[in-house]
Amino acid sequence: MFAAEQPMFDHKPAAFLGKLPAGFLLVNRLGRSCGSGVIMKMHALLVFGVALCVTGCAEKQEPVSEPAAEEQAPPATEPAAAQPAAAEAIEREADFIEHMHAHAEQLDNLNFALADNDLDGAMTAAYWLSGHQEVTGIEDEWRPFLEGMREAAQAVEEAPDLDTARAAADRIGEQCQGCHNAAGVN
Repeated sequence: MFAAEQPMFDHKPAAFLGKLPAGFLLVNRLGRSCGSGVIMKMHALLVFGVALCVTGCAEKQEPVSEPAAEEQAPPATEPAAAQPAAAEAIEREADFIEHMHAHAEQLDNLNFALADNDLDGAMTAAYWLSGHQEVTGIEDEWRPFLEGMREAAQAVEEAPDLDTARAAADRIGEQCQGCHNAAGVN
């Protein structure tokens, strides 16, 4: 029927691949011959590229391992009373941190007032710092810093001018930083 090297001119050579004898050459639209192996290689490359793109773009998830049975059960040696005590300690710590954030807010108010040359505003914030109710959970080693902060805040309250108030406000900041260093807080 066809000679082994006879070119066939067709713009869709892939449609004839199953019907062609071995060694038969196809000619593309530009008149260049291309064997059926080249088309198969291109087809394989295309399939491989699509597969690579799909797997590369897929969402990666870490395998979730089931915890061991002994990790799921609470230890038998821990008394039931320890759990409420731990919850109470966490709540106490949260209250302490909230209280310390209130200190920082009042110190910011004091410093903003001084930056605005507002001595009365600085005195208002200093009043809160010097006389507010103490929170529970203060370690004995932190107590000198608390006393120093209260004394410096009292000095801002009693300051006759802005320069004196600014010097006392600097001492408040030093006391706060000293306490943070002693507590290991940055």
